[in-house]
Amino acid sequence: MLNAIRQFVKEEEGASGVEYAILLGIMGVAVAALIGPLGTAIGLSLSNATTAITTSQGS
Repeated sequence: MLNAIRQFVKEEEGASGVEYAILLGIMGVAVAALIGPLGTAIGLSLSNATTAITTSQGS
């Protein structure tokens, strides 16, 4: 097992399909982690804008 890891580290050829798949997976997890909080922030901003408009029209 240790020899396989050493061989992998020494290999200097271009990225293989597996490496691209790992990179794509990491990027997917990062995007998924950012979408939730971003959606919440946008919703809160729209809610605040709606409240501000409603309040200003009542004056």
